Amino acid sequence: MEKMEESDGKQSTFFLPVDSNKKATKIRLFSFAAPHMRAFHLAWISLFSSFFSQFAIPSLIPIIRSDLKLTSTDIGHAGIASFVGSILSRLAMGPVCDLLGPRRASATLSLLTAPFVFAMYLVSSANQFILLRFLIGLSLANFVANQFWMSSMFSSNVIGLANGYAAGWATVGSGATQLLMPLIYSLITSFGVTSFRAWRLAFIVPGMFQVITALLVLAYGDDTPDGGNYRKIQGSINKPKDNNLFSVLFHGLKNYRGWILGLTYGYCFGVELTVDTIIAQYFYDRFNLSIQIAGAIATSFSLGNIVSRPFGGVISDTMAQKFGMRGRLWSLWIVQSVAGLLCSILGRVNSLYGSVAVMVCFSFFVQAASGLTFGVVPFVSRRSLGVIAGMTASGGTVGAVVTQLLLFSGSRFSKEAGISIMGLMMIACTLPVTMIYFPQWGGMFCGPRIGPSTNGDQDLSNQQNVKREQESS
Repeated sequence: MEKMEESDGKQSTFFLPVDSNKKATKIRLFSFAAPHMRAFHLAWISLFSSFFSQFAIPSLIPIIRSDLKLTSTDIGHAGIASFVGSILSRLAMGPVCDLLGPRRASATLSLLTAPFVFAMYLVSSANQFILLRFLIGLSLANFVANQFWMSSMFSSNVIGLANGYAAGWATVGSGATQLLMPLIYSLITSFGVTSFRAWRLAFIVPGMFQVITALLVLAYGDDTPDGGNYRKIQGSINKPKDNNLFSVLFHGLKNYRGWILGLTYGYCFGVELTVDTIIAQYFYDRFNLSIQIAGAIATSFSLGNIVSRPFGGVISDTMAQKFGMRGRLWSLWIVQSVAGLLCSILGRVNSLYGSVAVMVCFSFFVQAASGLTFGVVPFVSRRSLGVIAGMTASGGTVGAVVTQLLLFSGSRFSKEAGISIMGLMMIACTLPVTMIYFPQWGGMFCGPRIGPSTNGDQDLSNQQNVKREQESS
């Protein structure tokens, strides 16, 4: 392990170069060095397992609906239930991370929700199916811990990229399960197991995966560069101490920027969640494909997260270096608006190959927009970072619930019409980004205010990062 120079001139034994807060200023994706890169890999793998469990059900929905005699309304209500569970848990996860740290919060949630994945073996009615979708949906709150963890480990100059990679690689779990669960189901049936029992046995795989990753996080993770016990070292990362849950929560909730980012995220990541839920069934029904082919196409939508969401983080960090916060905000607005346009076009394409081509382009832009959103989140509030991350992440699932309820629940709209309308909603809900303004950095149309910062969250130990952003703008 090499010695690195910190920004204050002191020697450090960290593998990566760090700033004055001991946060890494570079990312080396193929390194597992503690604490920064090891936390990075544990964070995305843990969240990957949550996505794998959550979307294991939609990947087998043609089989499950036949076995349980589910109606379109039952399936729609189950999708909404899964996202409602995610909303509630994400709102709670933000303050929990602020007080206890992301490592314990993430691992505990995974261990608590894994039994619900195993319980899919026992489901026998529509009501039980809907209830389990709600309970399994709670696991997606790991997203908040994932982004909180990255903000605790990586400096402002690479935070967009770190958040993009950690969330982007994890989100691939929603696509991987679309491909792997049908294969696991087919493998089990090849041994003579009936379809009734085979799809139930298949859920042992995501349940075990979730348990194993949770144990790895507890055993090998560190909450911050200074160690693994978040409460004992809270002060060493220059984060204002506040052990009052309601104070931290209220401080975050009164920040209007968090609400706008929640709305924006509701119509990038929320749309992505919605598409992950319906896309396999959409291609299966509309183009008369097999469950394996439909699953493979659905997988291609999510696999783009390997590069597209991190690319959104790269855009955010690069534009910030050139134009400051204005660059981050303009990039977010442009990319998400283009995504909305492509989504609207997707619902109007009638050929299989044309639909796949437009879907791939759409996936790149909508996933990049998610990365761009969380390129802004870490700058909203240091004191209530977990709350802001939770508000934004919850906005993603609120958007998914609203979209499912309005467009994909029941028979009011065909799926192709719903997809086109969803694209228009994306464009409209991106407009409020123009109202975000930071006194020390400015907004899309205005520069920063003259004089001392009015942001109470910004303490003296973070002035180097503030200065860097101000110089860029």
